[in-house]
Amino acid sequence: MKKGDKVSVLDDAISGVVTAVKGNEVTIVTTDGFELDFLKNELIVMDGSLSKRELAKMDVSSIISEKQHKKPGKTQRIKPKERSLPPMEVDLHINQLVPKTRGMDNYEMLTLQLDTAKRQLDFAISKRIQKVVFIHGVGEGVLRTELEYLFNRYENVKFYDADYQKYGRGATEVYIFQNVK
Repeated sequence: MKKGDKVSVLDDAISGVVTAVKGNEVTIVTTDGFELDFLKNELIVMDGSLSKRELAKMDVSSIISEKQHKKPGKTQRIKPKERSLPPMEVDLHINQLVPKTRGMDNYEMLTLQLDTAKRQLDFAISKRIQKVVFIHGVGEGVLRTELEYLFNRYENVKFYDADYQKYGRGATEVYIFQNVK
């Protein structure tokens, strides 16, 4: 990774250009103009081309022979029923988000669940994913109510109960309108 490389953050919808590299720490300027620091292992270089040095290290003949042995794969047919399945599911059960809840009170757990939901919804919007199912469980309905409040703050979002046969009453499906002006 060097100054000027276009990079993207692995676990977040952030991308930018490297402005400085100090040891294992990389400073980037995001597309929004913010300067942020990350560790090298948290970033991935977006430009798909290889530098001459990296290309020289590769054994070109082995790559060419590997490509010749691979036969073109048969395209998989997508069944009509599978086409309508939501492309993204987010399980907000607390045991799916953290290994242990010991020491966390209900407010902290709810905050973590809502932060996760917001981050995943923002990710889906940025990646133009149309449908997201948030699995929240039935419980007392506190998380569901908070999720509805969160979803109401977005103009380009419509939400409703998810497929009852698949999720029961414990999930909400969010439809994201893509071309809102």
